[in-house]
Amino acid sequence: MEDFRAELNNAVEEFNRLQIAKSLNFNKLYLYSIITHSTAIEGSTISETENLLMFDEGLVPAGHNVMEQLMNIDLKKAYDHAATLAQQKPNFTVSLLKQLSALVMKNTGSVYSTVMGDFDSSRGDLRLINVSAGRGGKSYLSFQKVPQKLEEFCLWLNEERNKNFLNAAKAYEFSFEAHFRLVTIHPWADGNGRVSRLLTNMLQMEQNLLPSIIKNEQKAEYIDALANAQDKKDSRIFTEFMMISTTKFITECIKEYNLSGE
Repeated sequence: MEDFRAELNNAVEEFNRLQIAKSLNFNKLYLYSIITHSTAIEGSTISETENLLMFDEGLVPAGHNVMEQLMNIDLKKAYDHAATLAQQKPNFTVSLLKQLSALVMKNTGSVYSTVMGDFDSSRGDLRLINVSAGRGGKSYLSFQKVPQKLEEFCLWLNEERNKNFLNAAKAYEFSFEAHFRLVTIHPWADGNGRVSRLLTNMLQMEQNLLPSIIKNEQKAEYIDALANAQDKKDSRIFTEFMMISTTKFITECIKEYNLSGE
């Protein structure tokens, strides 16, 4: 079996050698693609072209509900903020994670009233209810344990991200492990997937890596890999899927670039 880490390193080296990221508008259009597919996984039907017109021209896409529009606008602002943070590389805290969640859920979050009190997902408040993965799905961590688990997650995250990664594959693998750990804690009532993918991309930006993208057509595989890893308590199932998927995507970018003749 071929070493998927070596394949990813080779793809990253070729991508950087060709300087594809310096192509006209690449970074902007790539960001819009990340946003479009991340929200599509959560049910948005707005296309990349429609997001381009909405973000750049202020043209509201027709045929979509307001919540879809707001979901995409909010995530765009969250990514803009994360890109700035990636340059500053602040320590991760529970407060910072809540801030990112608040940006993602700013206009689509809700106030929940529970026996433990009220909490507002649009402000990044941690959940005060227990949640499961859909009807009949696995139950996530009890809400009482979330604050402590997030503190532990931040300690682990800050310690690991300050290490010198040997190569791109190791840095990608770490970012995917962070995704798995955060989404498994499931700190919020909604938006956990978007925030976890945002965090993953932010960690990659810190290392000057091409941010990974999970396209909507990969949704079933992505969810299955995550659920399988959680059920078996083996994050490698998820991180390996993500690394192989990222290698495939970068390779496709290189092929498209070469065919374009730029």
